[in-house]
Amino acid sequence: MEIEKKKNIKDLSLDELKDIVTGEFFEPSFRVDQVFGWIYRQKVSSFLEMKNLPRHFIDQLNDHFLLTQIKPIQTLSSQDGSVKFLFELSDGHLVESVLIRNGNRNTVCLSSQVGCHWHCLFCASGQDGFKRNLSTGEIIDQILSIMKVTNEYVHNVVFMGMGEPFDNYDQVMKSIQMMNTDEGLNIGARKITISTCGIIPGIQKLSNHPFQVELSVSLHSADDEIRSQLMPVNKKYPLKELIHACKKYVEKKRRQITFEYLMLKGINDSVEQANKLSHLISDFDAKVNLIIYNPIQNKTDLLPSEERAVSIFQAILKRNRIPVTIRYSKGQDIQAACGQLRSNYQNKLKV
Repeated sequence: MEIEKKKNIKDLSLDELKDIVTGEFFEPSFRVDQVFGWIYRQKVSSFLEMKNLPRHFIDQLNDHFLLTQIKPIQTLSSQDGSVKFLFELSDGHLVESVLIRNGNRNTVCLSSQVGCHWHCLFCASGQDGFKRNLSTGEIIDQILSIMKVTNEYVHNVVFMGMGEPFDNYDQVMKSIQMMNTDEGLNIGARKITISTCGIIPGIQKLSNHPFQVELSVSLHSADDEIRSQLMPVNKKYPLKELIHACKKYVEKKRRQITFEYLMLKGINDSVEQANKLSHLISDFDAKVNLIIYNPIQNKTDLLPSEERAVSIFQAILKRNRIPVTIRYSKGQDIQAACGQLRSNYQNKLKV
């Protein structure tokens, strides 16, 4: 691997860095394990902090690599224990992450892109359009920064923040490798979930990947017309084709798939919709998360379903032997719905 210009060392996998350190710097391979330990365990912000490395090697690292860090510019803590982070990237773009505490287990919700170009009706992330993909290092840095600020360990990771993970497939998968490796963050693959709005090529690629990560698909309706209104992605990847891809995924990976279903009053929470959903997914290994909608600004036409409608919907799925849980949104008091904090921060800057 040739070195042409300085790049973020966190963008490199263990093997990529090892090729450089041993082949270009002529250092022993154990030096790479030391570097990774300082970055991912000690979370240092400078090569000079890597105290057990010889000075000439530190100089080589400084000459060829950047050890960049994203900058937390705002944090909001919720009464339920979750914490929302707004990060500024090196080019000034903003992304959000959320730390979700559940007993003694911590989950981090990560962003994979700046913005999103799918413009789901209920989501704030795409309101300002798509800007760019995040690099591997920028994805990883969200976890490292949260762990450094809170001094808490991260047990689970979900790609449910800003952006569509499968539209940034290579960087997302590379970041998962860094999370999963013993020398990196050592987070089990089955503790990592990728959530997609229904990008069929991404589902197909993941089905052929050896990683045993969890897959979650945002469905939100079992009716093409309603789903297309809520999620424009359905016009490109309609339900029949999406469900076929999901079935093939389950067959190939031998793993259960999760469907996320946002409960919206008077739109997708009827008995008819529950029966349609049951019929759509009853013949393969799938479960459903019914999500209580966390309203976003400028979307007064979208309201969370009433408690009775959610209970009836759940009962119908259970009657059809579909595993179902109700997931209440975290951080409603801190603008924790995806994209809200970024949008509000940017609007304040414009005033």
